[in-house]
Order: sequence, then C-alpha cells, then structure tokens
Amino acid sequence: MTARQVVIGIDSSTQSTKALAVDVDSGAVLGHGRAPHTVSTGPGRESDPEQWWQALKAAVSDTGWADRAAACSVAGQQHGLVTLDAAARPVRPALLWNDVRAAPQAAALRAEFGAAELAARTGSVPTAAFTAAKWAWLRANEPAAAARTAAVRLPHDFLTERLTGGAATDRGDASGTGWWGPDGYDQDVLARIGLDPALLPPVLPAGARAGTARPGSPLRAGTPVATGTGDNMAAALGLGLTPGQPVLSLGTSGTVYAVGSSRPADPSGTVAGFADALGGWLPLACTLNCTLAVDRFATLLGRDREQVEDGGTAVVLPYLDGERTPDLPGASGLVHGLRHDTTAGQLLQAAYDGAVHALLTALADVLRAGGRRPDDDRPLLLIGGGARGRAWQQTVLRLSGHPVQVPAAEELVALGAAAQAAALLTGESADAVARRWRTAEGPVLEPVPRDEATLGRIADTLHRAGALQQAARGV
Repeated sequence: MTARQVVIGIDSSTQSTKALAVDVDSGAVLGHGRAPHTVSTGPGRESDPEQWWQALKAAVSDTGWADRAAACSVAGQQHGLVTLDAAARPVRPALLWNDVRAAPQAAALRAEFGAAELAARTGSVPTAAFTAAKWAWLRANEPAAAARTAAVRLPHDFLTERLTGGAATDRGDASGTGWWGPDGYDQDVLARIGLDPALLPPVLPAGARAGTARPGSPLRAGTPVATGTGDNMAAALGLGLTPGQPVLSLGTSGTVYAVGSSRPADPSGTVAGFADALGGWLPLACTLNCTLAVDRFATLLGRDREQVEDGGTAVVLPYLDGERTPDLPGASGLVHGLRHDTTAGQLLQAAYDGAVHALLTALADVLRAGGRRPDDDRPLLLIGGGARGRAWQQTVLRLSGHPVQVPAAEELVALGAAAQAAALLTGESADAVARRWRTAEGPVLEPVPRDEATLGRIADTLHRAGALQQAARGV
C-alpha cells in the first residue's frame, strides 16, 4: 500500500491565518487550524508581521500534520509592505493593502510617469493600496525607518522566508507591487521611489521550490516549501480556473477577476493587470469595502446581517475605508434617499446593493480587459467569507441577472496554496491539481431578472456624488 501524502496550504489574510492539511490524491481536507491577527484602528491599517509568524505556527500545528506533511506553501494578502532590518526583524508594523495614507504618493507616481505609461510598464495604475506607493510614503514620513530597512518583502514572502531562511517571491504577488512587469523589476519606478532593487527577493518561476523548512519552524526540517503567491492568485489556483471564468470574492475587500492569456494595461486604473501564479494573467479589480462595511451597517442598525427587507428608495455607498474602485481614497460612506417610511431592513439591503454594484461594475471592465463579453452566460463563481450568506447571494443574483455558483469547497486561498505544494510532489501544474480535486463544484442558483430600478438609483447617486466632489474642488 502506498503511504498517504499530505500537504499543508496556508492562507495568511488580513484578519487571521488559516492552514489546511490536504490529501494529495483526493483533495480531502484532513485537518485545519486557524489563529487570529489584530489590525490597528488608528489613522492607517497596520499589523505586526511577528504576529503573522506566531499565527502561522499555531495554525499549522493545529492541523495535526505539521510533523508529517510532505510539502507546504504560503499564500498571503497582497500589497502589504514588510520592512526588515539587517537581522531580518520587522523595522515597524507592516502597512496593509487597505491603508490609504499613501494616496498622495500614488498620485505623484501617476503624475510623473502618466497612467498609460505605468499600465504599460507594470500592468496597473498604482493607487494607495500598491506597495510602491507605500514605500514612497514611508520614505517621506518615516525616513529613519526607511534608512534602517535592509530587506523589503510582501506578507507571503516574509512568511516563506521565515520557513526556509531564503528570500523568494513569485510573479503573481510581485505583480501587485507597482514595481514589477513582464521583464522583471522596473528600475525606473524603483529609482523614482528610492528603493534599491538589492532589497527585493528574487522572483522564482511558477512551480519552483522556494527551499525547505529549517529547524525551528512548525514543519519537519527539510520539508519542501513551494514559492507561494498572493491571496487572489492562490484562490484562482484553488478553483482550478479556466480562462474567462468570472469570479466574485466577498471578503474584507471585494475582488473580481478572471484568468486571461494576455496582460491587460488599463490606463483608467480600474483593472489591475496582475500575473497569475502560473504563466498567464489575472486581470482583477478590487473594492476596499465589502463584508466588513456591510456588517458595520448591520451593527449600526441593530440587525443581524441577514435581516434585510425589500423595497424603499435609499441608496448606500458603503465607502467606510475610502475606496479603491472607484479610486476615492478620501471618501466616506454616503446614505441618500431616506424617507419617513424607510426601514432598517431596507437600509441594510441598500448597503448590500451598494457593495455589489461596485463589484459588478468592476467585473464588466475585467471581462472586457480579458477579451470576454460582460454578458457571457457562464455562472458567476461566488467565493469568500460572504459567499454562503443568503443576502449576499440574492443581491448578486438580483443585480447581475446571471446564474451564480457557490463552490462547496471552503478556504480556497489555502486550498490553492495546498495545490502549489502538491504540484511540487506530482509534477502537475497547480491548477490541474485543483481541477482533479474538483474544488469548484457546487450548487448553481438560477438567474432572476436584473433589478434595473436599483441599478439606476445607484448610478444616479454616484453621478450626483461625483458632481458634488468636482464642485467642491472648483472643477
């Protein structure tokens, strides 16, 4: 009898670290672990990377397979700026993807190079979320911390390096920095933001091994560790996506993406031309305000998140953390159209509507950038923490007019990392591993007619809000 091979996939997200022990042959999840993170609530959004490392060790140990795993891989939240000193210790807490303080630095990059030039170079027009803008912010606001920095890493890079002792990243996560393109690190962008390329890790090819676990890690010493990738790229692997299949991910942020064979270069900045974790591309758009913003409205209204009601004329733009799509880093939440008879349940439903409208608008741009028609009748794959919520499902159905499929598999980012680890052992591509595991299968919800009235109210409110902002700026 052949001994069972088990791999561990890790998802280090904004709020927690999750780890899954997965059978290489069947894809069955044999063990899981989870440990929380804390995020600052001050003027920015920061988190201590040492906390991520402790959470990773706890989550991996809790799977029950740490000492027996045949391979491992780490996926992590994109864009985060991790600065390390000469002893490989964090200089300061990491600046996270949803920290919008770098908006002036992003604007300065766009002004110097031009949006179209940056899109051509790096696939994306940087916003405050991008790592390049965050490094520029650090140099401008905390020059002593920048001067002490001996290495710059992304969250998944930092954790992979802690496991193996060697510096490495992958093309998928690197493509979210704003300083990487198809030809490698962009020397002109790095020079503009004052970042020495020697501080960056090498970009390993898809399917490569980053190293092996060293003594003191939660894994058995010598365990192979894959290169890893960013969380969105890992979720695409975890689904075994084929080109053009649209995905809506409902998490702390909302993301929409589809695998493509060519790299988009959207000068509007709506669509990020990310690389995937293989050899293709992952055009993606992201909103900052998704499940947490809607949950905050539910709390303010004293309602459970599922206690929505139909009807009403209220419109909610839930931009509680500023917004990335549309690019409004200084925005705040807006409620419009209240009446005496507006109920709390209707207002909560309006918060869902505002969040989903932003995602669907961005998805249309993503599909066009990838050469697909927005009216393609394939089901929308609904994933992430909100995907199993009835209110989220019904809102996506009602505003999209498309069928919606909810994969039965959970923790798709960790599953994608597990597929990378398994690919080290089997020689398959990681997406082929996930398709063999049948991770995308799940019930399909039949389409309903699009709610054009609600879509029209939201579009009108966005137009009015934009006009008011222009008037305030004297445009």
